[in-house]
Amino acid sequence: MNYAYMLITALLGLAIGSFLNVVIFRIPKEENIAFPASHCTHCNKPLKWWHNIPLISYIILKGKCHYCKKNISIQYPLVELASTVIFIISYAKTISFTEGLIVALVFDLLLALSLIDFRYKAVPDSLNLLALSLSVFTGNIIVSLTNALLFAGGFTLLRFYVSFIIKKEALGEADIMIAATIGAMVGIKLGLFTIFLSAVIALPVFIIVGKKDMQLPFIPFLALALFITYMLDGYVLKLFEWLYR
Repeated sequence: MNYAYMLITALLGLAIGSFLNVVIFRIPKEENIAFPASHCTHCNKPLKWWHNIPLISYIILKGKCHYCKKNISIQYPLVELASTVIFIISYAKTISFTEGLIVALVFDLLLALSLIDFRYKAVPDSLNLLALSLSVFTGNIIVSLTNALLFAGGFTLLRFYVSFIIKKEALGEADIMIAATIGAMVGIKLGLFTIFLSAVIALPVFIIVGKKDMQLPFIPFLALALFITYMLDGYVLKLFEWLYR
């Protein structure tokens, strides 16, 4: 493993995580992601360059705006840290700077989609389509594209079936695009395991939330299950071999 590439990957993850925060906060509000420049969401004063250093600025400022002293959302450092971890793990998994970068970008976009879905109960098609497009390049393009189409088709049929059974809309169109991304990233067999794992992870949460009559988005669970399956694909395949004996 090239540790120089690992360091570059980590720094890239940190920088992209910082930009990801802008995307998460602005795109659902249909705001420009470039203008105006970064500013405090409380007092609207533009930030200086040293207010925008990923992770470090949050620590230096003790989690408060330099001007109005209002709390800075903990989401900023957490997303930056999560993005850094995603980039490091993706590079360690692929041992390829280019492939690791593409994989990391897909999971970063899924992280952004998960947080947006959790907060706004809506998913921007632009980010979803970008994640899907990049996912096709994480392996053999023809195979990945075929798996994406097959999985999206299967998920669409599942959506209609579940909606018919429960007599109301189930699984959004955004979930179908995420399903296509899953198919492209891990294929059919591991894709089915991903769906199963997402349901297992989500079930206890849905039980708790259901008692409180709250809506809970499914994309965060699909994204988390895909990340686990992709990173541990060898172990999952060995599990399949053991079960099929």
